[in-house]
Amino acid sequence: MTENRPRTRYAAEQALKSEGRVTRHWPLFSGIAAIALVAALGAVIAYRESNTPFGFDTEWMNEILEDRNAGWEIPAQLMNTLGGGLFGVIILPVAIIVVLLVMRRKWAASYFAAASVLSAGLVQLLKNLFARPRPEDMLVTADIGSFPSGHVANAATMAVVLGFILHRTWVWIAGLVYAILMMLSRTYLGVHWVSDTIGGLVLGAGVAVILWAPLAHRLYLERQKPILAQH
Repeated sequence: MTENRPRTRYAAEQALKSEGRVTRHWPLFSGIAAIALVAALGAVIAYRESNTPFGFDTEWMNEILEDRNAGWEIPAQLMNTLGGGLFGVIILPVAIIVVLLVMRRKWAASYFAAASVLSAGLVQLLKNLFARPRPEDMLVTADIGSFPSGHVANAATMAVVLGFILHRTWVWIAGLVYAILMMLSRTYLGVHWVSDTIGGLVLGAGVAVILWAPLAHRLYLERQKPILAQH
């Protein structure tokens, strides 16, 4: 058993080198394309007459207004707190970064931090660039600019980044559910049109994929360290 350990370790390391390297071009190009698509959508919205919402935006909002009740408002308000403000923008991301550092996942922590900052920065850039008016029947206060949704972009970035970092199916599923619930809550609270939430979803995921491309191999090796240590 002892004689086989170096050979087993060598085989494991070679497997990591061959399997850990990913083609950087497709995620990089697809992420850039996603962000460009969001920018194009924002431009289409901005140049529509009086910056008006699409037909599906108004139809969905009308359905929301008809079905509003106290029971749905409570979870929507919870999602509002989770995805924005002091908790969503600072406390939760910092807590995740600290946990990753405690786990000795410095590349993962750096990836999460960079993606969060870049996603938030692009959201604010596009909000100020297109200055889309928000819906009129809002249940919470919100800043200027409806497109894209910052809450949804933050949720999508977090979901995709943690999916890449933890590499577990349940993490991807939980992240998808979280992002969808965030989209629903933003329209329910009347602070975003459906197209705003779609833009936020694509933008957040695109940022996460772009930054993952150059770090994928390092993140893979970092995740596999405990496996190598056992051989």
